[in-house]
Amino acid sequence: MSRRDNTHRRNGLSRRRLLKGTALGAGALAVPGVAYATTVDSGAGKTGTPARTGAAALTHPGMLHGADDFARMAEKVRAGAEPWKSGWERLTANPHSTAGWTPRPLETVVRGGDGQNYPQLYKDIHAAYQNALRWKVTGERAHGDTARDILNAWAAKLRTVTGNADRFLASGIHGYQFANAAEIMRGYDGFDLARFQEMLAGVFYPLCDAFLRNHNGACVTNYWANWDLCNMAAVMAIGILNDDRAKFDQAVDYFHHGEGNGSLAHAVPFLHEGGLAQWQESGRDQGHSLMGIGLMGTVCEMALKQGIDLYGADDNRFMKACEYVAKYNHGESVPFRTYAWGTGQNCAHREQTVVSESGRGQTRPVWERVYHHYHYRKGHRTPYLSLLARKQSPEGGGGDHGPNSGGYDELGFGTLTYVLKA
Repeated sequence: MSRRDNTHRRNGLSRRRLLKGTALGAGALAVPGVAYATTVDSGAGKTGTPARTGAAALTHPGMLHGADDFARMAEKVRAGAEPWKSGWERLTANPHSTAGWTPRPLETVVRGGDGQNYPQLYKDIHAAYQNALRWKVTGERAHGDTARDILNAWAAKLRTVTGNADRFLASGIHGYQFANAAEIMRGYDGFDLARFQEMLAGVFYPLCDAFLRNHNGACVTNYWANWDLCNMAAVMAIGILNDDRAKFDQAVDYFHHGEGNGSLAHAVPFLHEGGLAQWQESGRDQGHSLMGIGLMGTVCEMALKQGIDLYGADDNRFMKACEYVAKYNHGESVPFRTYAWGTGQNCAHREQTVVSESGRGQTRPVWERVYHHYHYRKGHRTPYLSLLARKQSPEGGGGDHGPNSGGYDELGFGTLTYVLKA
């Protein structure tokens, strides 16, 4: 295994990584002149209909769920087949999925610092998404109307997302989730798609773009992988919703070549024996490690719907990280290499020497998606993904896995939406 020492510091406009001892191993990414996107010829990447003609056309519906996915959900739920039936029951039991949910839109959303009010936003987003799913599965207009009305209300009122540094978590997490709800409702009677697209492009995208470019003025390694990943997910989702290929390509390029911790080589800095790879936040805590698995899975799934295979990049590097996090959270030991990075504006040195036990074994709805992709779509051996996905099935959604914002980081309901085979 090769070793790379990137002991660099910020200097003027130059933002180089500071990550001592990063070992990329064979097949490292970001090799100049090497093509990095793998086109998918069949399966999930080909569902739905193209938005416009030409090689750059984007597919709709084409984010976390495609037309084939919705058809499968509806068929399995009608048949009462397991585990989809149990996944459906988790959705219908969630109060956010109730038809007639009353939105509470804001002109200014604040996340971080004084005057925080962002729970109003994420609860309405999850209500829109859950009602949209119920409409797609059953055709019940009451749920479709509810999702539409939530989205229209926010598009008409929201003008600003602000706060301390956490505003960039808002732009990323709430941006990608909002776009996914809107993508489901594309073409629904009375949904003002153009206004919603304008809101995402004008309110959310500038924050996402600014963060990925300058990381709030900090050392490029200062922010954990999740900060990059949520903003990458939002840029990709906004690109898809708005038929903006440049934004979609921006997110794909960052996945492969980005300087921040959300790019694949930096989110998964070390390869280990036995098909395992260390996640960037594993020495921090397990809650954020699980969050990272969910967010990178979100980016990979949305790209796959557009025919780009990020799941398989660098010899399935992400799959190896999934196995690593799953194995440790199943209660087994994993290898750990010292992880060092720079913090603040001056890249002050920090390091972690052991994997963190904090939050170990908690439940988050992140496993069904990656398990069913790697195991069933691709036929890979995934012993620890298999264990965690089956142990935590059926997955819930917003609010089912925690009452605070962390319980809303994932849209969830993966047993209903991602299971391909019982």
